Amino acid sequence: MTLTIHNQLRLLEDILSEQSEDCCGEVSEYQQIKRLVRSMMASGSITDEQLLQLLPEIYNYGRQGENAHNDAEHITTNREKIDAWVSAIQQTSLE
Repeated sequence: MTLTIHNQLRLLEDILSEQSEDCCGEVSEYQQIKRLVRSMMASGSITDEQLLQLLPEIYNYGRQGENAHNDAEHITTNREKIDAWVSAIQQTSLE
């Protein structure tokens, strides 16, 4: 089953929100973040300029998280960015 762009955005938002709230994440979640971002960038379906600029940052967050030695520190360090990304995704998915 292929996820629509709306489904992908909602899933990305859920993963990021949970990581920010729980201050922990699994390697598989970081890998999923990378896959979602790669898929969205490749599809060309995202037209929101702000989100397009944020996707590479989100991808790098996933890549760094996948290799982080201290998961809680990685999330804490990026919490403000995560909250901004979630906000941008929520605004995009409402359009």
